[in-house]
Amino acid sequence: MNKNNLESQASDIRSQKKLNIYFTAGIPQLEDTTEIIKLIQSSGAEMMEIGMPYSDPVADGPVIQEAHELALKNGMTIEKLFSQLKSVKNEIKIPVILMGYINPVLRFGFENFCRECSESGVSGLIIPDLPPVEFEKNYREILKLYNLHFTFLVTPETSDERILYLDSLSSGFLYAVSSSSTTGNDNAVLKNENYLSRLASLPLKNPVMIGFGIKSKEDFSNVTEKADGGIIGTAFVNILLQNRDWKKKAIDFIHSIKA
Repeated sequence: MNKNNLESQASDIRSQKKLNIYFTAGIPQLEDTTEIIKLIQSSGAEMMEIGMPYSDPVADGPVIQEAHELALKNGMTIEKLFSQLKSVKNEIKIPVILMGYINPVLRFGFENFCRECSESGVSGLIIPDLPPVEFEKNYREILKLYNLHFTFLVTPETSDERILYLDSLSSGFLYAVSSSSTTGNDNAVLKNENYLSRLASLPLKNPVMIGFGIKSKEDFSNVTEKADGGIIGTAFVNILLQNRDWKKKAIDFIHSIKA
């Protein structure tokens, strides 16, 4: 797993719509993580986000909350996740991004966490509850030291000025939440024309990936008309949670988006 490959892919994301698949580590069973990682890559996704389970995932909807609860019940920890990642890092060539909340990372020790990311082949981090000012003051240089990207999230309510500011702090890509809702919300407004047009018109340095609410190829095509790629989480996690034959269904799902 090449920790530099997110940067090399960033330049060509704009020319081809990229699919980013999210799943929570440690589900359906504790040791399924590595198989899911390999499945996502072999099925054609260009990148993946792996969720670090947390007991209070406030930005997530009921499906991913359930996944967090199951993963913790299964015994998933940050230490266990790093061990799993190291076991497959030489097989994985697409970018791997860890997504989670700041408290468990701080308990692990931020620099120690970044060191482990680097040694595990992780390309970057998404920590939605880390304030940008704190990032600039305390953490940006540590991330640079370990050659890790960091991605901030923007929403339809984010001003142009702040979008540009968050884009300036981000690297790899900018995560554009499709609507102001939790993940997997059925009421999410996917194709917010004004929002997507506004993002497309701004002089952003990073490719824009749209997330929250994408469930099908039609959704993916709609949101990527003016964006550089899409992030699918809840729909994929639901397959892992609800299907005994999740491997075939997960492969078929990714193939259906990429078709």
